[in-house]
Amino acid sequence: MKEITKLTSATLGRKRERRAVNTALERGSTVLMENAHALYQDEIKPGYGTDGLSTQRELARLIAELEGANQTFLLPTGLAALTLPLFTFLNSGDEILLSLGCYGPVRRFLDQELSRFGIKRIDYHPLMPIDEVMGLITPKTKMIYIEAPSSLTMEVCDIGALASAARARGLLSLMDNTYGAGVLFKPLGVGVDLSMQALTKYVGGHSDLLIGALSVSDKALAKRLYEANRALGFFASADEAYLAIRGLKTLHLRLDRSASSGIKIAEFLSRCPEVECVYHPGLRIHPQHSLFKKQFSGSNGLFSVRFQAEGSESERIRLSESFLDRLELFGLGFSWGGFESLAIHMEPQLRYRPHSNSKNPDETQFHQGCYIRFYIGLEDVDDLIEDINQAMVVFKT
Repeated sequence: MKEITKLTSATLGRKRERRAVNTALERGSTVLMENAHALYQDEIKPGYGTDGLSTQRELARLIAELEGANQTFLLPTGLAALTLPLFTFLNSGDEILLSLGCYGPVRRFLDQELSRFGIKRIDYHPLMPIDEVMGLITPKTKMIYIEAPSSLTMEVCDIGALASAARARGLLSLMDNTYGAGVLFKPLGVGVDLSMQALTKYVGGHSDLLIGALSVSDKALAKRLYEANRALGFFASADEAYLAIRGLKTLHLRLDRSASSGIKIAEFLSRCPEVECVYHPGLRIHPQHSLFKKQFSGSNGLFSVRFQAEGSESERIRLSESFLDRLELFGLGFSWGGFESLAIHMEPQLRYRPHSNSKNPDETQFHQGCYIRFYIGLEDVDDLIEDINQAMVVFKT
């Protein structure tokens, strides 16, 4: 049975009866037990509302099915789904190998919070050879963080090989799989230990919820995560879970539409004289396109562009802002994966990206230009192209 059928069927696994087609919305704090003995059983099942009731359990089941996991934990945000395993599996004095292309708030959490416990990050560039990455391991290294394609700059690493090499050296691997949305890529299937998704984005799909998921196959890891999650009191509401289940029913359709429009717009931009580079792993011009195709079943609607521009950083930022302010159909916002197209300028974030350990200068600095990240939603693709084209006048003067 195909994945899309498992997510959308209103009859699969349910008895024939008069009922609504959608999952019930069950809210609650207190959970009543079947007997006194069950009150203090420390198992992964609801003992209180924070453990999640039937609505959350159904979403967790569906995400576990999507990710190929034995257990999925729901968290209040995507960032919480990343910080939970970092807090759970890193102890005082440990080190983590962190991709330079990672989602920025992960670095912030490590630097601002876990550094207080002597936990240190060791940066690696996503394009470093695997033996060089493994050469950064010390006796204190306990985990590697993987993100592919990288946030903003879209580099693609060999995920399975990296996870396998890390496991052989006793490291846990944690991957942000939000780009893959559980559809385009299955991290657990290639040896990654922990797969995270910000369900806020493609799974939610309607820009009206905040929720994250962390999926795992190993039962011992799942037990530790359950204990840590319960101790920290993380909780995803039934309302958010209900909305995410709704989103799953159209996930494949929206993802396909967003991806196809994204490719068309990226190809258009790659032909424009105002554009120096398009960072889209689904294009053949992308340096890691072959590796991307080998690992991912397709792309989504997220990519970045470097427009031609000279001058100081402040001058280039002003030019980027002028371009964004001319856009009429693109919202200016930081999320993606929803129905609406979005755009941001990247320079303020790239400025704080740490230098790579690599000696290759192309991997430690960015060329001059105006960097814009686009997310392509569900609007008519020709209308979006026309909007970008009229805004590009700022780069023609």
